[in-house]
Formats: sequence, C-alpha cells, structure tokens
Amino acid sequence: MPPSQPYGAPDPGPPALPPASNPAQAVLVGLLNLSCLGLGYALLKQWVLAAVCWVATAVLLLVALPADVDGVPTGLLVGYGVFLLASATDGARRGLRAPLVLGSGPSVAPRRLALPLVLALVLLVVPVGGSVAYGVARDEAVEQSLLDRLAAADTQVKSVAGQSFGGAEHTYRKALAVYQDLGTAHAGSRAGRLVPDRLGEYYQAVSAPYEQKKYCEAVPALKHLRALPETVDRGLLGGLIGKADDPLAHSWYECGIGGLGVAGVETAAGEHLNALLSTFPESSYARQVEPKVAEGIRTRSAAISGGTTDPCAGVAELRRYGTTVDLLPRASFAGVSQQHGDAVQKGDFACGVDQFKDKEYTRAVETMTQYAKDHPSSPQAAHARNIAIAAEIADEAPAAGKQLPPATAPGGSRMVMVVSNDGPGEVELLYTGPTTGRVTLKACGTCTAYPGSLARNAPKIKACSGPSSKYPKVTLLLPAGNYHFLQKRDGTTGSAFAADKASTAKIAPGYSYTNCLYVTSGFGF
Repeated sequence: MPPSQPYGAPDPGPPALPPASNPAQAVLVGLLNLSCLGLGYALLKQWVLAAVCWVATAVLLLVALPADVDGVPTGLLVGYGVFLLASATDGARRGLRAPLVLGSGPSVAPRRLALPLVLALVLLVVPVGGSVAYGVARDEAVEQSLLDRLAAADTQVKSVAGQSFGGAEHTYRKALAVYQDLGTAHAGSRAGRLVPDRLGEYYQAVSAPYEQKKYCEAVPALKHLRALPETVDRGLLGGLIGKADDPLAHSWYECGIGGLGVAGVETAAGEHLNALLSTFPESSYARQVEPKVAEGIRTRSAAISGGTTDPCAGVAELRRYGTTVDLLPRASFAGVSQQHGDAVQKGDFACGVDQFKDKEYTRAVETMTQYAKDHPSSPQAAHARNIAIAAEIADEAPAAGKQLPPATAPGGSRMVMVVSNDGPGEVELLYTGPTTGRVTLKACGTCTAYPGSLARNAPKIKACSGPSSKYPKVTLLLPAGNYHFLQKRDGTTGSAFAADKASTAKIAPGYSYTNCLYVTSGFGF
C-alpha cells in the first residue's frame, strides 16, 4: 500500500522525464559556438561560458591585428583552434537535451531548427571569412615589408653617391645583399620583380667615376661590378654580365699610362698595366701599352737633349718610368727597357753637365762619378770623370768652373811638368785646363812639414832642395794653356794644416816645368 500523502498537499503527479535528445539542436549549438562569438552558449543562456569565448576571441584579435609579416604565433592559433573545437563539442553536448524554446510550444521541433541552423552556418562563415581576410592582409603586409626593404637598400645606394668606392664599399655590399635576397628568396613578390631594374641603377651608381673620367678611382668599382656574377644570381643581372669588362680595361690603361713618371704612383702604374695585360691581353687597350710607354720615354729624352726641360728633373722622371717598366712582362718590353736605359744614361750625363754649369759643384762630382761607375764602357765615361775632377777643383777654386773641361784633349806639342812630393803624407794632385786629370804621389819617408811663414824667425822655404831621388815624382805632359791645380794631402800626416790647397799655373810652349808639393806646420804655402 502506497504511503499516505499529508492532508492538503498537492499531488506531484508522475516523476518528470529527462528532455528527449535533439541532435539537430546539438548541431545548432555547436555550430554557433564555432562562430568564435560563443553564440551557442548565449542561446543556452550559459553567460559565463559565453564570456570565456568572448575573452579568448578578444585576446586573439589583440595579438593578430593589425596583420604583419610574421602573422599570428603558431602556438596561439593551435591553442585557439583547440579551444573552438572544445567549445563546439561542449556546446553540442549541452544543447543535445537542453530545453530550448524556439517559437511556440514547450520544446523545439526539428523543423523549427532549420532556420537557426542555416543562421549558424552563415555565422560560421564569419570566422572563415575573417581568416581569409586576415591572410590577404598578412600577404599585403609581407609585400609592403619587402618593398620597404627594397626602398631602404635604394636609400643606402643613394647615400654614398659621389663617394670613392673604397669608402662606400661596405654600404654598397649591404644593399647588394638585400637585392640578392629579394630577387631569389622572394622572386615572386613585387619587390623581387623590381630587383633587376634596381641592379641596373646600382651599376650606374657604382660606375659613376668611370663616366666622370676618374679612371684610377673607377678601377676598384669596376672590378667589383665585374665580379657581380660570383655573388649575385646571374638571372637577375641579365645584360650587366660582362658590361664592366671594357670600362675596366680602359680604366686600367688610362690610370697606368697616366701614372708613368709621376712620383709616388709609378709602382701603382705598373700594377694597373700588368692587370690590363694579363686580364685583357687581346684588348685594344693592351695593344697600346708598349708603343705608348716607348713614346713617353722618347719624348722625355728628347726634351732633355733639346734643353726644353731641366735635365736632372727629366732624368728623375725617366727613372720613375723605369720603375714601371721593370714591373711589366720582360719578354714583351725588352726593347722598351733597353730604350729606357739608354735614355737614362744620356739624362744622367746631361744632369751632371747642368749641375756644373749651375755651379752646383758638389752635386756635379757625385753625379759624374756615379755615371762613370754605372757606365764604364760609355764613350762619355772619361769626360764624366774629367768633369767630376774639374768640379772638385772648382768647389775650392771657383775660377776653375768657368768652363767645362773639353771632351777630348787638344793635339799638338806637350810640355813636361815634373811634380815632386816634399811632404810626409801621400798627396793627390788634381788639375784642369786644356786637359784634365789627377795623379797620386807617394809619401816622402824622410820629409817633414816646413815652418809656416808666420812662425817666429821662419826661414825662407826651400822645398825640394835635397837630392832629386829623395822625392816621389810623377811627370805630366800638358798642352799649353792655363791650369788650375788642387793639392789634396792625406790628413794623417800629423800636420794641422794639411788642408786642400789650390793654385794656378800657365804652361807656355817650349818650356819644361817643375812643381814641388809640400806642407807647412803654420800658415803659408
């Protein structure tokens, strides 16, 4: 018997049955949750869960917008996708038996869910469309970023315009690396398609010194441009491949020829010409090198011989030519080298003569003495030695430098001059006049210095008054004329007054002469 009910209590009726499952309703709630807006939870009036969906979507939007090159972090996208699937699954589970009221009636008939389901499907397009729109925005951001990189590289190239390549090379190479990356790694982008044109502008900027005829400055720039195929994709270079060859050959030629004889760059000139001859041996510029160098040597030698240039400056320039010629291939430039040697030899002699005439006697002695050593077989070697002797005498007795000693001794009769050494040391006698020379007399072993004329009660000097055999002698055969002599006695004689002594003599025809050389211990000769 069932238990009795309290008096007056309402009859609860039969137990309530759980709502029947409604798959269409579950699908509706799940799809609405996939809209990223938590609309399924809102339909179920699960506002806390709907708010969680709103917060998650808001976080995603804050991170994703505005679209940039890097896009949204992959971890965040995966996490958000998992969250959406979880919310859709949870919404479907909750909506399967939820007592929803759509339209009239206590429960939702499947046919009444048709319109909401369509609406849910439409709302599902929102995140999908948003994703597509975001992808388009991101692609545009990538394109703009690449264009910005291209513009930055262009700015770098323009910023070093007009500078030497050596100072601007680092900047140029940075821009070139950007062009290479854009043109290969991003070839299909708008920026990548612009790279070939930019490389053309790059070539023009780097090669500007050549267009301005600054050939030496252009050499390193053109070498860099010629080597571009080694670092830049050849497909990007197009017509630029090989374009720098002729300008580089021309620049090497002009810079090398322009440096011939120029102080400080003679070695660089040889290096430029060597580079031309080895890199472009068949070029028209390489074929011009040998005749151009030879012409330069002839022109400068002729200017020295013709008296239109300072001989010493001219021969110094010729020697700088030699520094360059010595760096060039010997087989091809043997003739030029010989021509140069002959020109320098003539120039050295002309320089010594000019120094003598300009009364630069010390320099004339050095030049002519060196000439005789360097060119002992030259027909002018003997004359050079005579000019050096005359200059040495003229440095002590300027009258001896009034005229150059003759290149050849005069003919005719010769007068004898016997020179004796009445002194304790070896003595050298230099003479110049109608003929020039020097002789050395050995020391007189028993001879001493005579008292000077200023010494107290100094007797009159009677040099060479002893037996003739006592004194070392030498015999000179001199044509008639006026002579200048310079006695240079060995300073180790112990005499404080063994300084060089100059004298003159006139040699007349038909006479013989003696000359006694002695030294005093005081003033006098």
